[in-house]
Amino acid sequence: MTHSAPPAVPRFPVSVTVDLVIFTVRDDALHVLLVERGKQPFLGGSALPGGYVRPDEGLDEAALRELREETGLDGNRLHLEQLRSYGTPGRDPRGRVITVAYLALGPDLPVPVAGTDAAHAFWAPVEDALGAGFGLSFDHATILADAVERARSKLEYTTVATSFCREPFTVSDLRHVYEVIWGISLDPSNFRRKVTKTAGFLEPTGERRTAEAGRPAALYRFGGAEVMYPPLLRSGDIARKARGTGSEPGGG
Repeated sequence: MTHSAPPAVPRFPVSVTVDLVIFTVRDDALHVLLVERGKQPFLGGSALPGGYVRPDEGLDEAALRELREETGLDGNRLHLEQLRSYGTPGRDPRGRVITVAYLALGPDLPVPVAGTDAAHAFWAPVEDALGAGFGLSFDHATILADAVERARSKLEYTTVATSFCREPFTVSDLRHVYEVIWGISLDPSNFRRKVTKTAGFLEPTGERRTAEAGRPAALYRFGGAEVMYPPLLRSGDIARKARGTGSEPGGG
């Protein structure tokens, strides 16, 4: 009679956490939600909200719970997706910790309310958070930089830009999202033509927003499509010129 060997016990215990990169557009800039850490390590430092995954929950459950506990935001009302995993040895001074980062997007989100181990929660311009001297805790600057590029890329081939707009919205509102996140100016006519002709991207409401000057603007809602075809490329003919000094949100 043969007996199966007992499962091997891991020689090096590993903990799993979730970290949340929450973006919104405020004051004509891409902002990320940060917390002031209320305990060690990095007491008083700025960090992405997050925490340990409990034994009885999945990754998505942990992300939604941490979002609610540390910021008071309801993740079910946001666009939420996994970004990637980070496991470089030494990334957390408490031990071997692998984190699964999530990207969350929402329209002009409110001032967050801190909770649990976060002393304070606040919105920071991404350009500032990634700037020299800001000093995000752990490896959160790397995670944030990856999330910025993911958001920029997704605007090219998906309809996720509508996640930043409160319905109903105008084409100008939507264009503003692209300009803020890409850091470039877009040709209004070309942009309008592309987004209104992309099947399932926008759905007219039949109503208009009264403007102080000029014609009232047509109002739209999200049309339900997830993928944009053809894609709306940053380097395409909708780009008009670099904004400002040419710096993009997120620094660099």
